[in-house]
Amino acid sequence: MQIIQCKVEKIEALTDTIKRIILIPDTPFNFIAGHYLQIVMGDGDKRPFSIANAPREDGSIELHIGTEPGNQYSGQVIEKMLKDKLVNVEGGLGQAFLSQTDAQDIILLAGGTGFSYALSILQQLLSKPLEAQVHLYWGTRTISDMYAFDELITLTQQHPLFTFIPVIEIPETDWAGRTGWVHQAVLDDMPDLAAYQVYVAGRFEMAKVVRDDFTKQGLPITSLFGDAYAYI
Repeated sequence: MQIIQCKVEKIEALTDTIKRIILIPDTPFNFIAGHYLQIVMGDGDKRPFSIANAPREDGSIELHIGTEPGNQYSGQVIEKMLKDKLVNVEGGLGQAFLSQTDAQDIILLAGGTGFSYALSILQQLLSKPLEAQVHLYWGTRTISDMYAFDELITLTQQHPLFTFIPVIEIPETDWAGRTGWVHQAVLDDMPDLAAYQVYVAGRFEMAKVVRDDFTKQGLPITSLFGDAYAYI
């Protein structure tokens, strides 16, 4: 597996608790939309993060990393990047990459910063005219956590076959959209999932519920993709 040194080009805030990191590899870094990488912190210490972009001509890599207070796992990675300005990464990794071989409706299901995984796949899908429906369901605790809301609304206007369904767990009083659990919004909208591909990223607990409930609603297990399923 390739281990490549990257320059830390940019670290900026997406929200109070999420950072966007732009890495510039010293040599070409090969990956497929939906892959993840590991930040090499030291011997035996490699920390996985979804790649938040489809492959780009300039070779840059984008990460969206949660930095909630007390989250040393991610916090130490950000500290290392700020201090060293360089980082070694290993990838691309994972089996939940985009594997569309023909025109088939797709559901991208993301909880929280799992959106970075969905964004990579979405960018790849929208890089050419869509031939089937693509539905992105993104669930966050509050609307302020949904840092790409405006960008995604714009994409729905540019791509008629793309639908964005935001789902808020703790809505403000003026929120008129969907509320509750993001996976339940899919179940409510899609009574028969037999014809879909589903790509999911979020907490392991969510991924397990998605597998259990979506297969009961007709989704073939071979049409469900998520790196969590290698562990649960």
